[in-house]
Amino acid sequence: MWTLERVGEVVARVTGVVLSRVSVWRLLTGRLGWSLQRPERRAVERDESEIARWVAHEWPRIKKGR
Repeated sequence: MWTLERVGEVVARVTGVVLSRVSVWRLLTGRLGWSLQRPERRAVERDESEIARWVAHEWPRIKKGR
């Protein structure tokens, strides 16, 4: 995941201009129009149909108890 520090390091390496975290943030959000995005914490192997089946059949049984 890219951080402001990492972007600042790349800018410094490529252009030779050292920017503060605030300046990097303003550059990305203001001038370039980028927004904060974070990856979803979801498994690639996720099986939506199996999850739906489990919620419909298993969860009520577990929730009911003995």
